Amino acid sequence: MPDHYDRLEIRDPQDRERSLLAALPGHIAHAKRNAPGWARILAGVDPEAVTDRAALAKLPITRKSDLPALQKAEHPFGGLNAVPVARMGRIFVSPGPVYDPGGVGGDWWRAARALFAAGLRSGDVALNTFAYHFTPAGAMLESGALALGCAVVAAGTGQTEMQVSTIADLRANAYIGTPSFLKLIVERADELGADIRSLEKAAVGAEFLPPALRTAMKDRGIRVLQSYASADLGMIAYESEALEGMILDEGLLLEIVRVGSGDPVQEGEVGEVVVTSFNADYPLMRFGTGDLSAVLPGASPCGRTNTRIRGWMGRADQATKVKGMFVHPAQIAEITKRHVEIVKARLVVDNPGGSDRMTLRCEVRGEPAAGLAMAIADTLRSVTKLRGEVALVRPGELPSDGKVIEDAKKYG
Repeated sequence: MPDHYDRLEIRDPQDRERSLLAALPGHIAHAKRNAPGWARILAGVDPEAVTDRAALAKLPITRKSDLPALQKAEHPFGGLNAVPVARMGRIFVSPGPVYDPGGVGGDWWRAARALFAAGLRSGDVALNTFAYHFTPAGAMLESGALALGCAVVAAGTGQTEMQVSTIADLRANAYIGTPSFLKLIVERADELGADIRSLEKAAVGAEFLPPALRTAMKDRGIRVLQSYASADLGMIAYESEALEGMILDEGLLLEIVRVGSGDPVQEGEVGEVVVTSFNADYPLMRFGTGDLSAVLPGASPCGRTNTRIRGWMGRADQATKVKGMFVHPAQIAEITKRHVEIVKARLVVDNPGGSDRMTLRCEVRGEPAAGLAMAIADTLRSVTKLRGEVALVRPGELPSDGKVIEDAKKYG
């Protein structure tokens, strides 16, 4: 069994850098020529002059948080697509709303490499529990598994008992999904006395992987490795068996920049993850993810030579991941607008027991009417597509620090 997906993973780092930088001018020219959004953003930029990282760092950063406004001005992708919408094949919707394309080519999101590193191989039966509805995660990981030659069970989210019986019936040996849902499936299998010993590997993502959960799964014979992806960029980085940071996917230029600016930081310093993708259909130049991370020195002991990062270390803005989906400050403002009783609101996200939980704390005027908390909880679910609790407090009880979303999750 080969240790690496292809020889690109083990090439000389300088060869990789030269190859990517050599492709950059043509890629920028392609984007300016075919994507009206990039023609506007990069107006005045000479593609032929962008031949090194110093020149790249002078280009403006387009952040994920910019997408709703760009897309509202020019549906559906803000003019950032370099092929006609009809040729994209699929349109996905994330909260915000943000519309993301899904191309028709095989492994369009480049997920196969990460799944290979997680141990998936041709002939495996993989239970894919990422959502297939609206968001692209299910399709993204399925495309990578199919490219490897796996049989994919299109399970999607929820229905834990049915997930357990499916693993048992089909002898599925691979799991794809969030770590918290893997935990729920295993615990439910224990309650039911179901035999899911066929499950031996798990490729997880979209939320924090608690070390205790990885250890618990290892004790059951399930090796768990995680990856880092986004709906717009596809696969960004992934773990290997070395478990020393996350390895950048091939075909991406990574920068870690100082939060609030576009200036690259020194190696090892925490900053915002900014990625330039060479996807010809949906070229993203200096795309600011809003995620925090840092570059690790040296190469991975597994033999892969690409840049390593420490993984997801939080958000550069207040948008926060809850069960694999982002919740934005604008959504909290929308909830407040719908209930005149709310003076001020603050969403607190924590993860007791390793599972994400969100509580909307609302300052309300006077004595709250019966059923108000339940009504606000219904609005919270409607706006964010996630369940959450609501706590009503008196005016002045919430901190005056400007935060609308507080990420109180514990890591470690």
